[in-house]
Amino acid sequence: MSTETRGAGLPAQAAAPSWTTELRREDDALDSLAEEWDALAARCRTATFFQAAAWQRSWWRQYGRPGALLVVLVRRDGRLVGAGAFMRRGGPLGGLTGLGAGLVDYSDVLLDDDCADRAAAEFAAALPLNRPWHSLELREVHPEAAVQRVYEHWRGSRRRFQDSLCQYLPAVPMERLLKRLPGKTAQRSRVKLRKIAEAGIQVRSTPPAEVAEALEGLLRLHYLQWQERGVTPEHRTARFARHLTESTTGLVAAGKAAVHQFHLDGELVAVNLLLLCPSFGGLYLYGAHPVLRERLDIAGLLFGAALEETVGAGIPVLGLLRGQEPYKQRWRPDRLPNQRLLLGPAGAAPVAAVRAGAVRVRQQAAHQLRTRFPRLKEALLACRRG
Repeated sequence: MSTETRGAGLPAQAAAPSWTTELRREDDALDSLAEEWDALAARCRTATFFQAAAWQRSWWRQYGRPGALLVVLVRRDGRLVGAGAFMRRGGPLGGLTGLGAGLVDYSDVLLDDDCADRAAAEFAAALPLNRPWHSLELREVHPEAAVQRVYEHWRGSRRRFQDSLCQYLPAVPMERLLKRLPGKTAQRSRVKLRKIAEAGIQVRSTPPAEVAEALEGLLRLHYLQWQERGVTPEHRTARFARHLTESTTGLVAAGKAAVHQFHLDGELVAVNLLLLCPSFGGLYLYGAHPVLRERLDIAGLLFGAALEETVGAGIPVLGLLRGQEPYKQRWRPDRLPNQRLLLGPAGAAPVAAVRAGAVRVRQQAAHQLRTRFPRLKEALLACRRG
């Protein structure tokens, strides 16, 4: 076990609570902290399903490298009020990054709402970024994420960049949602929805004991629907299947996810994974049989079930997460880009500077592809999927 505990990095005040910070490096740290971790997540208004212990533990088991985990903990009078998990990168530049590696749409840390600002200050003081070659890079950070407080308290070098675009819809009954659309588009959507209702599709929410079987069907259908256009390579790996199954089973059991199965004439034709947190629901992954696409509006089918689940749970927003696929745009979603945070030590921080330069170059290249060579961009994406 590798643990470092010390008194708070900030000056103590008279009659103030006792603050301590701890760095955990053992590979099973997230397992031993799971109960405390989820209790803190329930007290952190910005926490998403990606910060749940079930997701973090599962991701680490399937994608983590032995000896590369770093967990930062902040306690107030012994109670956990701040927590974040990071991984030490390999390669010549090294540095820390968040857990997720492209599979999460929101990276964050956890801060207790009752003392979030002080906990963020203690968290920032505990980050082990002291040497010139140290750095911390976090992708896909929501503008209102808890880690934004840590960023503001950081006293070393810091840089903020725009990251992926996420999209959102109000979680309201379908008829109200259709009022966002132009008249003719709304009317076409109503016709499609009536056709779905008349098709006799049965929608079933999956209990935890059946999640593994349902997700096996989801991945099979997901591959079928994308095989002609190129499926994301990682979605075909055994480790992704294990991670998705383990994490989703835990999230469904905790009420933080729903797996919808759609049957037509007794046959499974679609499966949708909806992730849930108090602030929004997120459409994470789905699979639909290509034959179903020829008969019905897949987007309307999946959105309808997800919207009903989200509204029923009293959640105010339905998130479409990353990506600007055409089927999302028809709903006229609100758009808000995530951010990319890069922290380095005070004084000389050459590695953080190199990473920042690389980010700028990649973003400029992506802008050129998107605006001047859109067909080349699509060809490159197709090659990557293939």
